Amino acid sequence: MGVEEQRSGSRVSRPETRLVRRGFTDPDGALRLLAGPALNGLAAESVLLDALGATADPDLALLGLARLLEALDEAERRTLRDTLTTAKPLRDRLLGVLGASTALGDHLARHPRDWHALVTFELRDMHPGPEDFLRALHHSVWGAGPGEGGPPPGVSRPDALRVAYRRCLLAIAARDLTGTTELAQTAAELADLAGATLQTALDIATEQDQDAAAACQLAVIGMGKCGGRELNYVSDVDVIFVAEPREGVSEQAAVQAATRLAAHLMRLCSDATGEGTIWPVDANLRPEGRNGPLVRTLASHLAYYQRWAKTWEFQALLKARPVAGDTELGAAYTEALGPLVWQAAARENFVADVQQMRRRVIDSIPATEVDRQLKLGPGGLRDVEFSVQLLQLVHGRADTALRSGNTLEALAALSAGGYVGRADAASLDAAYRFLRTLEHHIQLHRLRRTHLMPKDAADQRRLARSLAPLINDDTRADPVAALQREWKRHAVEVRRLHEKLFYRPLLDAVAELPAGAAGLSPQAARARLEALGYADPAAALRHISALASGVSRKAAIQRTLLPVMLGWFADSADPDAGLLNFRQVSDALGRTPWYLRLLRDESAAAEHLARVLSGGRLAPDLLLRAPEAVAMLGDPQGLEPRGRAALEQEILAAVGRAPGPAAAVAAARAVRRRELFRTAAADLLGRLGDGPGQALDAAGEALTALNAATLQGALRACVAGWEAANGELPTRIAVIAMGRFGGHELGYGSDADVLLVHEPLLGSLEEDAARAAHAVCNELRTLLAAPSTEPPLLVDADLRPEGRQGPLVRTLVSYAAYYRRWSKAWESQALLRADPVAGDPELGERFRRLIDPLRYPGTGVPERDLVEIRRIKARIESERLPRGADPTTHTKIGRGGLADVEWTVQLLQLQHGHELPALRTTRTRAALAAAAEAGLVPAQDAAVLDAAWVLASRVRAAVMLVRGRAGDSFPADARELAGVARYLGYGAGHSGELVDDYRRITRRARAAVEKLFYGPAGA
Repeated sequence: MGVEEQRSGSRVSRPETRLVRRGFTDPDGALRLLAGPALNGLAAESVLLDALGATADPDLALLGLARLLEALDEAERRTLRDTLTTAKPLRDRLLGVLGASTALGDHLARHPRDWHALVTFELRDMHPGPEDFLRALHHSVWGAGPGEGGPPPGVSRPDALRVAYRRCLLAIAARDLTGTTELAQTAAELADLAGATLQTALDIATEQDQDAAAACQLAVIGMGKCGGRELNYVSDVDVIFVAEPREGVSEQAAVQAATRLAAHLMRLCSDATGEGTIWPVDANLRPEGRNGPLVRTLASHLAYYQRWAKTWEFQALLKARPVAGDTELGAAYTEALGPLVWQAAARENFVADVQQMRRRVIDSIPATEVDRQLKLGPGGLRDVEFSVQLLQLVHGRADTALRSGNTLEALAALSAGGYVGRADAASLDAAYRFLRTLEHHIQLHRLRRTHLMPKDAADQRRLARSLAPLINDDTRADPVAALQREWKRHAVEVRRLHEKLFYRPLLDAVAELPAGAAGLSPQAARARLEALGYADPAAALRHISALASGVSRKAAIQRTLLPVMLGWFADSADPDAGLLNFRQVSDALGRTPWYLRLLRDESAAAEHLARVLSGGRLAPDLLLRAPEAVAMLGDPQGLEPRGRAALEQEILAAVGRAPGPAAAVAAARAVRRRELFRTAAADLLGRLGDGPGQALDAAGEALTALNAATLQGALRACVAGWEAANGELPTRIAVIAMGRFGGHELGYGSDADVLLVHEPLLGSLEEDAARAAHAVCNELRTLLAAPSTEPPLLVDADLRPEGRQGPLVRTLVSYAAYYRRWSKAWESQALLRADPVAGDPELGERFRRLIDPLRYPGTGVPERDLVEIRRIKARIESERLPRGADPTTHTKIGRGGLADVEWTVQLLQLQHGHELPALRTTRTRAALAAAAEAGLVPAQDAAVLDAAWVLASRVRAAVMLVRGRAGDSFPADARELAGVARYLGYGAGHSGELVDDYRRITRRARAAVEKLFYGPAGA
């Protein structure tokens, strides 16, 4: 079908519509190109149109393809057209380049046969190394032999080099844009290509000046990004030239000869001809800069750096790497100067000089460019590079693993060595990769050296489409806005971590105050602490002084710990509380030999302690009651919650050793306090699961097992106490967990909701058995809730028949009679979460069999019960919401909160539990998943309800962890809210996003509840 025939078709099949859907912004222009002689017939190839639509700029890609096809002769054009439609790899590479780079499109229009460079068959074509690039360039400049390669007639060797360089660049860009290579590999290939180009240019210069070549050895040292194998697409290539005389030649003559070769090499790469330029070769990093000689001998270099070099020059030498010329001389250069680099940190004012240099860079940015700078501005690439380089220079003196000239490799080494936290390193790594990739794609468009975000919306749209895999946002609706959000997110994170890491060496001086050795005034120290987020820097300084002053071994170790600890505290919502808690723990354990040794030798333990102490009030309060629990932070398995069997064994052993019930229950509570800390610490450190749902389930299971084991131990103690005074207990007792306890969904502030059931022993009077059971159960509740240094376990039996007015404990027969005659719908609903957890297991199992017909009725839910359940739910919503509470953020009975989800799930269990065994579970999430699996709840609604329940539960857990007391609403205090947000994975300053996300998620959940609980599905 021709273009005109397509135009006359239905509106749905109009070619313009198809092109717009594929991302074209000028469909009319695209149709004209497709109808042209070069592309005619390709409009019907949907694979080609799809491939064009997948490029960064489909219009640009189509225009470049048309120009390429027009530049080819008929035979080549047919070959390319056939290959395009049949070979997806070539199609993706070629169109990917054409849609991202006008400059490379121009190159293909001038040299159309270079499209063959994108047809790869061998592994080395996919991942070429320096030798491969050098071989390709030499083949184009000289050829492999007579008639094999070399420049075409009339083309000079320098121009052949420029064309060959662009051909190699074309292949690198194609692999990059199609995802065959990732950023680090692309940057390394660009640096390898630069080294091969410098070598080829030097070979041309040597061929044209053989006398100079005979007089000297010349090595080219790559600096900056070329030296670090992290080069941009378009960048000055920084170099230093070093020369030595050949035998029989004077040093002066050799330097003069080498200078001629070096200058010729620079002109070959930097000068523009009809084939353009390659890139400027910049030798200004040499000693004395542009005022110094272009070439020096090795001895002259060494003398300069030993006597005159400034701090920044040693920082620049971090990336020095021989890239061309005499390899032995290049190796001798790096071997001689390397040790000087790692001594630089000992220079006077070293840290201050590096920091001042970074400030000068920022101050030099024009005001009109600050907000668009990807490289030099705050939150830009330089922030990452300077942070990494400063940490390398400070710590690399002793740790040779840090001595890489590559930013990402050095960052990984700093993380592996514990100098940078893993999360911080991951954030910096991700940000650096994003910013460098963004910079690359900006430069690729016209192959111009720039580090500024373009102003034009079309340019930003092209960038957003090319970066879509790296943007954690939906780029379809508004790609430009998504790009801006992702860029700003990374920039803010980079600046935060730069402030934290780049100024960390200052914290060594702060930790030594008030000894005065650091040279920082108290005022400057307070300012730095305030910049790190400490609300009361004066108090922080007092804590630091108390911990680190003096000449004792304890103070010395603290001085090595505090710089890192202060940074970790600063990465929390409340650094002041973290430092105060650390001082209190250190005061309590400072004389214990293992404590400081553990923190000094186990960086993970120190980091875990800092995170836990600054993560809220609950965990520090638990730890301060028994600080020796710090030891578990140094054990790789120490934060794994222990199972019910291990806990029960320990608690029962402790109970058996105690002299009486009070002491026995106190021992059980002590174990519970320690295990509460273990679970809370693991939760704060993200060690309970791979995602929010898993972490929540693991915490609920751990807390349930802990409370069940505690109840078992306390019951054993109370029974033993009764029997010591009265003889054998005349009854058996079972504890039935209810509510979140029965659902294995306990939170840190949850009570233990239970039903208590007993059964008289054969031959015992029922009245005696009832009195004994009541005495034991009452003492159980009293001792577990008694005032103590240990956290209480409140045993709540209000869900029993007749509530508070009924007996605390009943016989199994009494329960059966009550449920047979008086049980209401809400009680059947409550029994859905009943689960025997302690006491006599056989009695507990008989209780389970008793209640199963009530909670899984064979006839479902009668209409009157359904009306009653809905009425009770509505009354709870209207009457039990605390005065002044926001129903959109109340996690328990607010809109889309826990009650909404749980009542909906429980109604489905009452209706269908008798026929679907998978619904017969006390766990909310498991029941919801079973309902979805059975088709009772649409999958989308189930996902919404599950997400809301998980989020609401985690908010309640976070409130308890942060405030140290339970709460069902978001804290009003800004710092506490920030702590809740950090626990939930939101970065600093993003508390508002948490509240917005909560309202959005629960609003969707409420809509599902309205449909399932109140609507036809719940009818």
